[in-house]
Amino acid sequence: MEVRVSFAPLTELMSTLTTDQAPEMSMEANSEMLGTAHANGRNSETRKTISSEPRPSDLLSREDCLEMFRQLYLARYFDVRLIKEKKRGRLRGTLYSSHNQEAVLVGSLFGLKSSDWISPIHRDMPAFFLKDLRGKWGEAERSGMSIQEVCAQVWGKVGSPGRARDNWSHIGSKAKHIIHSTSMLAGTIPVAAGVVYADRSRGGDAVCLTFNGEGSTAQGIFHEAINFAAVHKLPVVTIVENNQWAYGTPVSQGSPVTDIADRARGFGIPGYIADGQDVFDVYDKVANAVAHARAGNGPSIVECKTFRAYGHGDHDDDRANRYRDQEEILMGRLRDPIAVCRKLLVDRGFLTGDAATAYVAEGKSATDATNDDFPPEVVDFLNQGIEFAIASPLPDAAEAGQWVFKEAE
Repeated sequence: MEVRVSFAPLTELMSTLTTDQAPEMSMEANSEMLGTAHANGRNSETRKTISSEPRPSDLLSREDCLEMFRQLYLARYFDVRLIKEKKRGRLRGTLYSSHNQEAVLVGSLFGLKSSDWISPIHRDMPAFFLKDLRGKWGEAERSGMSIQEVCAQVWGKVGSPGRARDNWSHIGSKAKHIIHSTSMLAGTIPVAAGVVYADRSRGGDAVCLTFNGEGSTAQGIFHEAINFAAVHKLPVVTIVENNQWAYGTPVSQGSPVTDIADRARGFGIPGYIADGQDVFDVYDKVANAVAHARAGNGPSIVECKTFRAYGHGDHDDDRANRYRDQEEILMGRLRDPIAVCRKLLVDRGFLTGDAATAYVAEGKSATDATNDDFPPEVVDFLNQGIEFAIASPLPDAAEAGQWVFKEAE
C-alpha cells in the first residue's frame, strides 16, 4: 500500500522570488508570499489523495492550534538561547540546530499518547521535552523529560540523564518511553521495532516514532529494520527529516529517488510526504500513519521535506556557507515554520488583532532574535531549565567508571 501526495520542492515553491527581492519584503508581504507557497504545497492534491474526509488538523480546537504555535516558539527559542549562551562563553560543546525544522518535531509529537515511544536524533533535541507537553507545561509527571533535565544534559551537570558523559542527544528514558539516541542514524529503527514488538506481546497499543535524516535511508539497517517491521506489522512510524543535506552531501548524491517516501513501495507500506515547514501538514500525515499503525496495519514512512538552516553542527556553519549555494540557503530558510503557522491561524480566525502580529521571531537568526520576539511564558519556561543547569554541580569524578562494567552486587 502506498499513499502519495503532491508536494513541490522548496526552491520551486519560492521560484517567484529573486534573491534581491526577498530580504526587502515586509512581514505582511512575506506572510502573503508564505501563504501562496503554503497553498502550493498543501491544499491541492494532498487532501483528496489521502481522503475526502476532514484532515486530522481540521478537528483540532483553537486552543490546540495555539498550543502548537507556542511549541514552535519554544523549540526555536531553545535553539536561539543555546547559541547565545555558547557565544557568551557559558556553554561548551557542539550544538546541532533544529532551526527551520521545528514543525517536524511539533507536528509529529503533538498527537501521540503518553504511552507511545519516540526515538529522536541529534537535530531533535527539543523532542525530549516536547514529548507529552500538550497542556502539561507545569506538570512534573508527564511522559517526557523536564526542561531542567534537558538543560542539565546540555551543560553536563548533575541531574542530567547522561550524568555529563555527553552534552547532547545521547540520552533516553525507559520510564518516559524515549529510546536512547545514537550517532548511527537509522540504527534505532530495529530497536524501536523490538520495543513495540514486546509491547504488542503484552497486549499494549503503543506506537513508536523514529526520526532519521534522509542520508540514513541509504544504509542497510534502514531497509532491514523496516522490512522486519513490515513483515510483522509492527507499529513503527519512520519520520524522515529530509533537510536536503546529509552533513555535506546533497540528497541528489545520496538517493536515486526524488521522494524518499518512494522507498515505502519496496516494503508494501504507506509512504507519506509532508510539507516540513507546515506544522499542521506534518500533524496530518503523522496522525494518519499513527492511526494506521495503532490499528494493527503495520509501519509506514513519513517524509518531511524541510531545509537545514545552518551547518551540520555549529562547527560546520562556515563550511556550509561555502558548499551550499547562497540562493539555495535563502530559499530554504524563507518559508519559516512560525510564519507559515501564523498565516494559517490568521486565516482560520484563531489569531486576530494585535496577537496576529505579536512576537515576530520568524526570519531572524539567533544573533538577531531577542527575548522580546518570543512569548513571555516560553522565555520563562526555558529560563527555569537554564538556571537549574548553571546552578547544578558537576558529577563527582568517581562516577567516570559508572555504567562501563557490570556493577558489583
